[in-house]
Amino acid sequence: MDYRTRLKNLREDNDYTQAYVGKLLNKSQQGYNHIEIGRAELKIDDLTILCRLYNVSADYIIGLTDKTIPYHR
Repeated sequence: MDYRTRLKNLREDNDYTQAYVGKLLNKSQQGYNHIEIGRAELKIDDLTILCRLYNVSADYIIGLTDKTIPYHR
């Protein structure tokens, strides 16, 4: 599954708006929308914030696994 689809599904499953997630990433709603639709790339710093927000692993978001369990030290 494409990471953009994963991001959209995670956001919708948590009832978050693009504006809300964008604000957490210090972006506008449109800036975050560009990530979800493929006009902008997801930055590593933003990926880290999203992993914490959704409590999932980066591997899950980028599609390397279907397990949502985050890595714990």
